[in-house]
Amino acid sequence: EVKLVESGGGSVQTGGSLRLSCAASGFTFDDYEIGWFRQAPGTEREGVACISTNDGRTHYADSAKGRFTISRDNAKNTVYLQMNSLKPEDTAVYYCAALTGWATPVMDFHSWGQGTQVTVSS
Repeated sequence: EVKLVESGGGSVQTGGSLRLSCAASGFTFDDYEIGWFRQAPGTEREGVACISTNDGRTHYADSAKGRFTISRDNAKNTVYLQMNSLKPEDTAVYYCAALTGWATPVMDFHSWGQGTQVTVSS
């Protein structure tokens, strides 16, 4: 069974930090990029960061650059998103996804996690 399970969400104050985890199972981890997305109420889902589990290349949305760090542990089939200097506008449900073609017209999703809530209060 293909599965992505996020954890690590919660509530923090402005300037705080959280580390999200995305544990993958049921597919060949190296065959896909793992991306983090977020969606706040009334908004479209937004790509935050992505990592190639094959060669470790990373990509960040402008909103994440300098504050968020994506990393992977291939031995654990897990990808992390370290989020620092959090702002109220980072409040959203965060999802991880296995995909190919990050931020291209041919981006294709293999599977999604169920999401984890991040709330940043001012």
